Amino acid sequence: MPSVPGTLPHFLQEPEDAYIIKSNPIKLRCRAAPALQIFFKCNGEWVHQNEHVSQEYLDEGTGLKIREVMINVSRQQVEDFHGPEDYWCLCVAWSHLGTSKSRKATVRIAYLRKNFEQDPQGKEVPIKGMIVLHCRPPEGVPVAGVEWLKNEEPVSSLNDDNIDTRADHNLIINEARLSDSGNYTCLASNIVAKRRSATATVVVFVNGGWSLWTEWSSCNARCGRGVQKRSRTCTNPAPLNGGAFCEGMSMQKITCNALCPVDGGWEEWSEWTVCSSECERQRHRECSAPAPRHGGKLCEGAGLSTENCTGGLCTQNRKLLHDVKPQSMEGTNDVALYSGLAAGVIAVAVLVVAVTLYRKNQSEYGVDVIDSSALTGGFQSFNFKTTRQGNPLLLNSSIQPDLTVGRTYSSPICFQDSMDKELFDPLPDIKVKVQSSFMVSLGVADRAEYHVKAHPETFPRGLNRDYSTMESRKKSLLTPTAPAPTTPTPSKGEMKTVGIFGNLGGRLVVPNTGVSLLVPNGAIAEDTSWEMYMIINQEETSAQTDEGCEILLGPEVTYGPPGLNLSCPVAMTIAHCAEVNGENWNIRLKRQMHNNKWEEVMAVEDETTSCYCLMDSHSCHLLLDQPGSYALVGEPLTEAAVKRLKLAVFGSMGAGSLEYSLRVYCVDDTPHAFQEVVSTETGRGGQLLEEPQTLLFKGNTFSLQVSIQDIPQFLWNIKPFTTCQEFSFSQVWCSNQRPLHCAFSLERYSPATSQLSCKISVRQVKGHEQILQVYTSVAENEKESIPFFTQADCTVTSQTGPKAFKIPFSIRQRICATFDTANAKGKDWQLLAQKLHIERNLSYFAKQRSPSAVILNLWEAQHQDSGDLDSLASALEEIGRIHSQSPVKSPEEPSSDFT
Repeated sequence: MPSVPGTLPHFLQEPEDAYIIKSNPIKLRCRAAPALQIFFKCNGEWVHQNEHVSQEYLDEGTGLKIREVMINVSRQQVEDFHGPEDYWCLCVAWSHLGTSKSRKATVRIAYLRKNFEQDPQGKEVPIKGMIVLHCRPPEGVPVAGVEWLKNEEPVSSLNDDNIDTRADHNLIINEARLSDSGNYTCLASNIVAKRRSATATVVVFVNGGWSLWTEWSSCNARCGRGVQKRSRTCTNPAPLNGGAFCEGMSMQKITCNALCPVDGGWEEWSEWTVCSSECERQRHRECSAPAPRHGGKLCEGAGLSTENCTGGLCTQNRKLLHDVKPQSMEGTNDVALYSGLAAGVIAVAVLVVAVTLYRKNQSEYGVDVIDSSALTGGFQSFNFKTTRQGNPLLLNSSIQPDLTVGRTYSSPICFQDSMDKELFDPLPDIKVKVQSSFMVSLGVADRAEYHVKAHPETFPRGLNRDYSTMESRKKSLLTPTAPAPTTPTPSKGEMKTVGIFGNLGGRLVVPNTGVSLLVPNGAIAEDTSWEMYMIINQEETSAQTDEGCEILLGPEVTYGPPGLNLSCPVAMTIAHCAEVNGENWNIRLKRQMHNNKWEEVMAVEDETTSCYCLMDSHSCHLLLDQPGSYALVGEPLTEAAVKRLKLAVFGSMGAGSLEYSLRVYCVDDTPHAFQEVVSTETGRGGQLLEEPQTLLFKGNTFSLQVSIQDIPQFLWNIKPFTTCQEFSFSQVWCSNQRPLHCAFSLERYSPATSQLSCKISVRQVKGHEQILQVYTSVAENEKESIPFFTQADCTVTSQTGPKAFKIPFSIRQRICATFDTANAKGKDWQLLAQKLHIERNLSYFAKQRSPSAVILNLWEAQHQDSGDLDSLASALEEIGRIHSQSPVKSPEEPSSDFT
């Protein structure tokens, strides 16, 4: 049918914008009516007729001729086009009356880059804080859309008013909740691909808060001065997800005075009343001299007395009344009375004679000896400990025990209550009345008076107490003061070591202190030498904060000289006494400034490029660039924080031939701190009686008790009231490398007693306990000094050149040449650090001229005592085995038999 005349072509379908995905061509379509012909024009040029696919049909409704045309556009066509605008195409349709043009359709190549312009970053946010996660998707055509995933689940702001997903692709959580913790991922996508950002971990933490204080407990003393306590817990709220633990004390104590009970006492009887018509008179008395108070007992007896006032005769109702007893009854009562009096006198006389004779027979044992036949139920048999073999450091290890002794001895009493402990502390040189244990066992109320000589070693070091009689002590407890220690400390000169070092480097060691300094090979320029020194401060340090929350974990060490010029860091090793746990301790390194103030250099868990800190169980290894004074301090984060104590017991003869002193030392578990004990005991001729033991002391505010047990009481007498002594928590926790000690003064009854065997128990209340077994000979002719624990190189203070290092120089050079050069297979210094278990703070090594050399220096410092290359050899062998399967091996790579 012919086209309807008088009509221009109009487009029923125009070409649409399109994207070429990968290498797949796209199709553009045009449909117009009425149309005699349709052609595409792209970028101003006509598309060849052969590239058109045409189709023609009639619209049955209008009778118009409809023509549809389609062309393909390939990726190559778009890529070859270079113009000021995008690749475009349009349609031109003809009819009898003229032409019509369609809209321009743009054709683009779709893509999506791999790397995000900005990845979201992990955050730690307090609860109710705002969380903002930024995301800028990769460049792409068409522009990528963004959605957020939390733990792989979509995050939507439609269902949660607290979440806002912005048009700028950022994710905002207005008030963080615990449920908002998780792994967040930004997901970008368009018609080409989907891209995932790096995962950002969000941790919503809760800082701990104190609960309300509990009510004060009742006074723990029934009478007199005592203690009241109250506590609170870090549960309001409890710290979560790494939130800070509550600051401050969880328990408070105050002193209290409990009112003592007062028993009632009778006043004097009143005057008799007038004789009544019933022939009786009365008198009374009041229970008010004193009246019973505070739970005291009421007066015993009657408060009212009545008697006949006529001698038994009374006129009542005009009759004579009398009560006449039979004569025979009165005689019988008199005989019974006199017989009872005579028997009582005889019994008292016999008892006095018996007690006098018994006390005379027992006088040679003294007032503090308990008769084994009197209290056999509370005693246990004593057996001497068999001798230990093969330890040359223990006194008289070859002496055999005397197995002929077979007696029973009492266990010591350790007073738990603070009042009891105060009353039973050692007494000074004064006369006091003390009830003897013998008299206690018999229940005799007499007291023996004797003279007690104060022993200077019976108190923990640093305590100076004033003492009064037992009666005055019951009235008031005196607070101890802490004067300067009387024990002389070694001078600074004895803790200084000096050496001259050149380009070959070397090592400085302060003997038997756990402190050393490694000067690496090449650290000092060629043709140059320096006189270097290292000093351990023996005086009180000011490295801790004024608040007292920090304690010194090792000695304060200085190395120099100040103007030292080194090309790589030195490695310093300092022994410490902390049980290292990142959750319980915050350990920091501090450095002393020119104004003598201390600044924090780093926390050991931090990552910094200024210095490096490697903590192991007993030592801290530091890589330092600047000379100066350094100290390692620790702040306990929880009550589970633990520091190690070294326990040692020494003995020596006393002033008298029969006296013997046991001294128990509690010192921070570092070689330097124990050296002060060694120096002190060497000066007084002390003898080490047992291998030193380690005790784990918790930061839980509980005190440390030292008690002596299983003393042969019929061979030895301990000075009164010294079986248990106690250090307060702060004395032990804040001792700061200074030794604490207490002493037990013993006296043997006979010069023939030459053996001493007992146990020393050291325990923290509600904590760990350690037993020191003492078995020694105390005979005068066998008294001799013994060696103390020292390191094998106790006389070596300076080493220079190759002999100071464990790794041979040639092997060291080869390792550095191999691992300092980045390798396509990933075999570089980072892999070396990983295999040597040095995986923290790698940014520090990255800034070094030779990272491998610094890693080996740290390994040298860490393994200086073992002198064993096994761990290094194993690491290199494993690296060689991993890469030995490579088909082509570069000359720099170590072979599998590198070591």
